[in-house]
Amino acid sequence: LGFSDLGCYGGEIETPVIDGLARGGVRFRQFYNGTRCCPSRASLLTGLYPHQTGVGLMTGDSGRPGYRGFPQPNTVTIAEVLRAAGYHTSMVGKWHLSGGPKTPRPTDRGFDEFYGMIGGFNSCFQEDPFYTRLPAGRPKREYAKDAFYSTDAFADYARDFVAAARREKKPFFQYLAFNAPHFPLHAKPADIARYADTYAKGWDRVRAERLARQIEIGLFPRGTPLSPRSGFTTRADFLRRGDNPAWDALDADRRADLARRMAVYAGMVTAMDRALGRVLDDLRANGELRNTLVMFLSDNGACAEWDPFGFDGASGPRNVLHRGADLAGMGGPATYHSYGSGWANAGSTPFRLYKHYCHEGGIRTPFVVHWPDGIAARGEFRDAPAHLIDVLPTCAALAGAAYPATRNGVAITPQEGTSLLPAFAGRPLPREQLAWEHERSRAIRVGKWKLVAVPGGAWELYDLDADPVELTDLAAARPEQVRELAAKWDAWAERCHVVPYPDAKK
Repeated sequence: LGFSDLGCYGGEIETPVIDGLARGGVRFRQFYNGTRCCPSRASLLTGLYPHQTGVGLMTGDSGRPGYRGFPQPNTVTIAEVLRAAGYHTSMVGKWHLSGGPKTPRPTDRGFDEFYGMIGGFNSCFQEDPFYTRLPAGRPKREYAKDAFYSTDAFADYARDFVAAARREKKPFFQYLAFNAPHFPLHAKPADIARYADTYAKGWDRVRAERLARQIEIGLFPRGTPLSPRSGFTTRADFLRRGDNPAWDALDADRRADLARRMAVYAGMVTAMDRALGRVLDDLRANGELRNTLVMFLSDNGACAEWDPFGFDGASGPRNVLHRGADLAGMGGPATYHSYGSGWANAGSTPFRLYKHYCHEGGIRTPFVVHWPDGIAARGEFRDAPAHLIDVLPTCAALAGAAYPATRNGVAITPQEGTSLLPAFAGRPLPREQLAWEHERSRAIRVGKWKLVAVPGGAWELYDLDADPVELTDLAAARPEQVRELAAKWDAWAERCHVVPYPDAKK
C-alpha cells in the first residue's frame, strides 16, 4: 500500500473506514517502515531494527547474524510482552517471518491464536493449502465452494479471536495483517467495477490530482512539488526494465491493460477497508471501540515489481498484454498480476521511488491512530518522525508491561524504539536518529537531515524540512555533514549487524 493510496492521504480509492479513523484520531506525516515486508514485520513485532532480529533481508538463512531469516532467540515479540501482562494475544493474516519448517510460527512467539498464511503472498480466493489455523485442532470456519476471499476471512477470524478474549475476560492485543493489496491482484467483480473507468486517465494525472488533494487536506504545504516520474536506479535496472513512460506515450491496448490492473488493486484496498470496518463494528457493538487503541499502517512503499507494466504469473518478471475477454477476466481466481512501477510511482505520490529503496517513497508510510478515550485530538496531523520500532514500546507502556532482559535464558537485545504517547499528544519524541538498510539501499535521518543512497550509488543529502520530496541533493555543498552522517550510519550498521552483508566472503 503506497503512501498516497488511502483517501485520508490524498488517494481517490474509497476507504471510508480508515478515513473515519483519521477524522476521529491523528495521522502521522513522517512515519517510517523498514523498506520491505519481512524487515518491517520483524521491527513491528520486536521494537528492534530488522538486522538486530536476524531479518535484514528476507527469510533465507545466510548464517550471518543480521540475515538469519527469522526473529532470533535474542528477541522478544510484542505478543510475548503483552501475554506476560495478562493479555489475550491473536494474529490474523500474513506472518512471513519463518525461514523454513523448523523455524517459529506465530503461536511459538507469543500469540494464543493464529489464522493466516505463514509465507508472503498467496491467492486471495483459494484457502487450501495456503491458509493455516494454529494451534492445530482449534475450530476452523468452513466456507462454501467459491465463497472464500482471504480479506473477508481475516475479518471473520479477527472477530472470533476478540470474542475469545471476551470469554476469557482478558484485555486483548491483535495483529491483523491483511495481505491485500499485495500481488497477486485479486478482487471481487463488484469491487473492480467501482473503478472500471477511474484509471483510464493514467498515472500522470492521478499523481497530479493526488498531490493537489494532499495539499488541500493539509498533508503537505502549498508549493510542494511533484517528483519527476521515477525510474530505476542503476544502468542494469534501466536496461532490463526501462524508466516509467508518460501515460500518453502508451498505445490504447497498453493503457487499457494498465487501467484494469489498477482497478483491481483499488478494489482490493476498498475490500480491505470494508473488512476492517466489520472488525471495528464488532468492537463498537460491544462498547470497546473508544478504549481500544487502533493503529493502521503499511509495511512498505508501493510495489514497483518489476517494470512499468507489472508482471503476470508466479511473481515475475514476464508481462502479458491483455485484451478483450482476457482483460475483463483480470483480477479473478485464475489470474496472477502485479501493477508495475508506473502505478507504484502514483502510490508513492509525491515522493521518489518505492518499496526496496530507502528514499521516502520506499520508507514513508501512512500511519493512522485512533483511540477516543486516550487521544483528545480529532483529525489532526502529527509531525514527529516515528518508526515501526516504536509500536512495541507504545503498547508495553499502555499495558504496564515490562520489556524483559531475558527470554528462555537468552539475553534480549534492548529495544531501540520509544513510546509514541508524547507524539499522540502533539509533543516531540526523544530521538537522536533513525537508520535503514535493505539490499544495499541505505539511509540515516538525524533531525531534518537525511543521508540516503541507492545500491552502488553515492550518498545524497537532503533537508527534509525544506525538501520532503528529496529533489535537491546538498551532498556536494555540505561535504562535512555527509562525512558526519555517514560515520553515524557506519557505526549503526556495525552495531545492528547490517554488516557483514550476507554475500560477503567468510
